[in-house]
Amino acid sequence: MSPNTDYRAPGSAGGRSFAPTDHLATEAVAAYVDGELRMNAHLRAARHIAACAECAAEVDAQGAARTALRGCADITMPLGLLGALADIPSREIDLRSALERSRDTDRRNPDRGGPLSAPGFPVHRPSRWRHR
Repeated sequence: MSPNTDYRAPGSAGGRSFAPTDHLATEAVAAYVDGELRMNAHLRAARHIAACAECAAEVDAQGAARTALRGCADITMPLGLLGALADIPSREIDLRSALERSRDTDRRNPDRGGPLSAPGFPVHRPSRWRHR
């Protein structure tokens, strides 16, 4: 398979231009509202928004959401959650002791805790030693 030497990227010289029937992507709407588009992209989007009621409504909705979020009070969290999150990096878990407890339990009661130990589940346990 050979590359298409006639291909030109959209927006580049010789490439397909933005068609007025193409709608703005959600990311483009957000970037337009936030003023993050480069000048050429901003002008193309503005021309499209002037001609497309659907995209204009999306821009209005995005702008209203942006205004509402910026006007909200500071976000707070319960102190208990904040404390628990703050303890995460400093909390150490000794996995060896948990593993030893698990082994001790298995030695004392080998029938306890396995997936086949559910009540009503008949299990045939072969003997450990082969008889010849």
